[in-house]
Amino acid sequence: MESEAVAGRGTESQKTREKILLATLANVPFDGWTGKALLTGARDAGYEFSTAALAFPGGMAEVAQYFSAFADQRMLAQLEKRGIERLRVRERVALAVRVRLQQNAKHKEAVRHLLSFLALPQNATLGLKCLYRTVDAMWYAAGDTATDFNFYTKRALLAGVYASTVLYWLNDASKGFEKTFAFLDRRIEDVMNMGKLGGRVKDLIDPFHLFRDRAGGR
Repeated sequence: MESEAVAGRGTESQKTREKILLATLANVPFDGWTGKALLTGARDAGYEFSTAALAFPGGMAEVAQYFSAFADQRMLAQLEKRGIERLRVRERVALAVRVRLQQNAKHKEAVRHLLSFLALPQNATLGLKCLYRTVDAMWYAAGDTATDFNFYTKRALLAGVYASTVLYWLNDASKGFEKTFAFLDRRIEDVMNMGKLGGRVKDLIDPFHLFRDRAGGR
């Protein structure tokens, strides 16, 4: 599940990138998703800017890709610890989204700036690539083995659920993000209810259909 931003680099290099990333995220709320945040982050992490330039030769676009991959890996590790195979599939997917947001709670403002950065026309492809990899990781954790049209349908629908939930989360000040998670549950329920439109259309529009059958119920 490693992305291009993570794969192919030595352990020490990954540690350096991780330290610079985390220090950069702490500066993004003040400096935006900019090279200045990366420069300050590198210094705060104890490195020269030349080290940051070598670690992220693609600049803040590569930092964005690495942050997404880093968050995906943390999410997968946490889900594995929780033993989600005991849950129904819709619960696995909901938990994946919850974990992803909870782990990024302290980087909430950095995520806000990141979304603005990815909304720029020149970064649109990168944004879609990161989104796809995140929902793909979530379905991977949920046990997805589909290889037909359902593979793409599931990811497209979850992308919509996840993206809308992130936007809600960014403006949620409720305790423990309880309003966000209630919103998430409603969005998943909406997707589930799409299957009630009837007939074989259900197999195409309901990404949870196959897994409900395997898990033995809704």
